[in-house]
Amino acid sequence: MTADSGLGALLRDGYWTHEPVAVEPVIDRAALLVTAEEGSDAWRTTSYGFVHDSEHALLRPTDRAFAVEVSFVLDFAEQFDQAGVFLRVDEHEWVKAGVEFSDGLPQVGAVVTHGTSDWSVAPVPSWTGRVVTVRASRSGDAVTIRAWADGEEPRLVRVAHLDPDAVMSAGLFCAAPTRAGLTVTFTACRFGEPDAGLH
Repeated sequence: MTADSGLGALLRDGYWTHEPVAVEPVIDRAALLVTAEEGSDAWRTTSYGFVHDSEHALLRPTDRAFAVEVSFVLDFAEQFDQAGVFLRVDEHEWVKAGVEFSDGLPQVGAVVTHGTSDWSVAPVPSWTGRVVTVRASRSGDAVTIRAWADGEEPRLVRVAHLDPDAVMSAGLFCAAPTRAGLTVTFTACRFGEPDAGLH
């Protein structure tokens, strides 16, 4: 992996919330292959009634104001397969955003959890087979989520509240709630300065 992808540094300095089945650096492609455990997920209570705290998130501590971008190949196509960016304060306070395969289509969206989870999605079938980037920018009391496929402009996905004093970690994640064998190809995870503004 190259230093530019940020994956080597994250793998060296970060920690897993839950160890995946396999992690394979691919040096010549500057990629990281992560295989999820069947049944892995992140969700708290709302509508479904269960608490799942078993996602595979590779995180590092962050500053109060920061941005993180995670890129991955969107080549998964089974119900609830998911990958993207994860921001975690604790088991009750976290945000995941990315692409989740749901109801026959890849959907870009976010789950914001303040004790209980919510979920927002929008279909993105044209992103299939492409490299997708999800960016989370934290500043003040807000996390701003944007996402795009290679060759497209970023689109606003979500603006979510977060306690400005909360201390969090951030990085990449994947999960496979309904099946074994999901392997996500991550191509970058970069940290930097937060967005200058919402618009």
